[in-house]
Amino acid sequence: MDFSRFLSDEFEVKGWVNAAFRAVQQEEAPGKVDAHAATLVMKLQLFIQEVNNAVEETSHQALQNMPRVLREVEVLKQEATFLKEQMILVKEDIKKFEEDTAQSMQVLVEIDQVKSRMQLAAESLQEADKWSTLSADIEETLKTQDVSLISAKLTSMQSSLAMLVDTPDYSEKCVHLEALKNRLEAMASPQIVAAFNSQSVDQAKMFVKVFTEIDRMPQLLAYYYKCHKVQLVAVWQELCQSDLSLHRQLSELYDTLLGTWHCQLQWAAQVFKNPHEIVTVLLIQTLGALVPSIPVCLSTAMESTAQDARLAQLLELHDASVHFAKGLEVAMLPNLKEQNLVKVMELVEVVFAPYKPYQLEYGDLEEENLLIQISAVPLEHWEVIDCVQELNHSVNKLFILAGGAVDNCLKLTDGLGACGLLKALKALFSKYTSDFTNTLQSIRKKCKLDDVVADSPFQEDWTAFQSSVRIISICGELLHQCGDFEQQLANRILSAAGKYLSDSYSPCSFSGFQDTSSAEKKSSIKNPWQEYNYLLKENPSEYASLMETLYTLKEKGTSNHNLLASSRAALSRLNQLCHQLAFDSVFLRIKQQLLLLPRMEGWSSGGIGETLTDDLPNFSLTPLEYISNIGQYIMSLPLHLEPFVTQEDSALELALHAGKLPYPPEQGDELPELDNVADYWLGSIARATMQTYCEVILQIPQLTAHSTKQLVTDIDYLINVMDALGLQPSRTLQNIVTLLKAKPDEFRQAAKSLPRRLAAGIAAMRGLEG
Repeated sequence: MDFSRFLSDEFEVKGWVNAAFRAVQQEEAPGKVDAHAATLVMKLQLFIQEVNNAVEETSHQALQNMPRVLREVEVLKQEATFLKEQMILVKEDIKKFEEDTAQSMQVLVEIDQVKSRMQLAAESLQEADKWSTLSADIEETLKTQDVSLISAKLTSMQSSLAMLVDTPDYSEKCVHLEALKNRLEAMASPQIVAAFNSQSVDQAKMFVKVFTEIDRMPQLLAYYYKCHKVQLVAVWQELCQSDLSLHRQLSELYDTLLGTWHCQLQWAAQVFKNPHEIVTVLLIQTLGALVPSIPVCLSTAMESTAQDARLAQLLELHDASVHFAKGLEVAMLPNLKEQNLVKVMELVEVVFAPYKPYQLEYGDLEEENLLIQISAVPLEHWEVIDCVQELNHSVNKLFILAGGAVDNCLKLTDGLGACGLLKALKALFSKYTSDFTNTLQSIRKKCKLDDVVADSPFQEDWTAFQSSVRIISICGELLHQCGDFEQQLANRILSAAGKYLSDSYSPCSFSGFQDTSSAEKKSSIKNPWQEYNYLLKENPSEYASLMETLYTLKEKGTSNHNLLASSRAALSRLNQLCHQLAFDSVFLRIKQQLLLLPRMEGWSSGGIGETLTDDLPNFSLTPLEYISNIGQYIMSLPLHLEPFVTQEDSALELALHAGKLPYPPEQGDELPELDNVADYWLGSIARATMQTYCEVILQIPQLTAHSTKQLVTDIDYLINVMDALGLQPSRTLQNIVTLLKAKPDEFRQAAKSLPRRLAAGIAAMRGLEG
């Protein structure tokens, strides 16, 4: 039996028992299990007995060994005490030795210092003697024209001169050495130029070694830059004299520079220690040495371009530079750690510097461009239906222009011109709403809505109203697209310019602004091509405004913003004007009929219609023509307002819910019409009719008893029309009916609870004493 399992930390009694009986259960022999159990118990008892014996024997041995261990511990303790005493004695001996030899050691130190100074003096004398020897031999060496040999002599002289710093004629020796270096450089310059022009690696390496030894490496690099710079500038001048467009000239130049980068980097890596920095400086110096310079070429091109095409021309030229910058960025990224990031940032500045003045003026350029473009969109036309068609077509044109402006901003300024973009968009929407408003005024004149001619014959004409409804739908589309565009604008601005916003930025905090700047400096270490920021240095106030806008968008979300708040308000006012246009086009016919009322002959003479006696009952009177026309006209309104209910036009629905009509419900009235647009319009026109009717009634100079009954009949007819449409008569109209129906002797009593001015007016018309 394997008893080692009892020693395991994971030993489990049940598991062991089950394992022990598993083999017996498989055989299924009767009586086997009991026999096996008995055998196991016996073996376990024997094992327990063996363990007890082993424990007893081990304990006995431990008790026997204990006195010997105690004796050994005591001996060890005594030896430790003795060692401690010996250590104290050694320490005292060392202290005594130091006290006895301190003066001798001081003498030795001073002797060593004297020895060092003497050696230094000897070396100085040797170097001085060496300088004299080298100075005497250098002229002969120069005659050999052997650059390496001359360089070795000059290096030795340079080492000697370092030891002669404190000599009186040190400055004269320095001047002499520099003159010798200049002679070497002048002697070697033709060979240097030839080596760089022929791209000879061996020759270039030799000159790098020579100029490094004589501390003239910057002068050698100057030769390198000059050789290649002359060639590249010549390429540019040849391009400028060609018939190619400036865009093509820039593209060709940039392709040449990019090819130079790859070619020279491969060559310089074999010659110089820091090839990436050297080739970067080569491009910086070349771009700065171009004649004519790129800024001059840009300025000339912009001045010769038509005003409406300047921004497009600028974007095309800027795109060529961006393409060049991306090519360089892709080339540099794999070895960005080896780059001198300060020089790379300087290169980025040089590449994009020509566009900086235009980027800073982007808002004005975009505004000028948008106003020219929107002015070319026609809104006015001879016919009203054509005007409506032009207004409808203008919506998409407007937002295509606005979307194009966002694209321009991101391409030219990488989002940094967002403040200028918002200003330009505000001017665009302002111009558009102004032109739209002028077109609405023109439509009013064409429909003669402002010329109310009371004597014109009554005839229904719903053309103007139908056109107005279409214009309201156009306003709804404007509001809808403006909301979508504003959302997209916020998302695109935050996506493009959000990288400039530091996590530690805090609005209205100078410290937060500083943190943003420092954070940007840190982030610029990552990739200078992605961190170019012309706005921070050139226009800090606009940059601060941009950061505040970005912070608001980030904190509140792009769906909760007011980037185009003024433009949305202008479009809402436009929608309100369209509602007024539609309302006036409906109410004009009613107003024309109502204005006839005060000028009708017979109110005071009893000659209205035919002459009737005062004692005839009221039901024998019929409504006059003017009120019959108005009643029939109002009864036909639901038919023409039906499109508001049945037509599935989300833009129209948006505009109708956003707009407000004149003559709102009186305070305290509980009307369900606000939930139904058609009922809302019907109620507004009905209230306008009743209010205007009340006003013209009070303009009647005098009423006879018969004309009073006729007027009551007319009013009752209008009230019945309102009742048939589910509308309530106004309180003023009800009061007028009450005062007109009151008998002369009951008039004073009836007027007590009614407005005094109204009662006095009716009393004066009827010739009664108020």
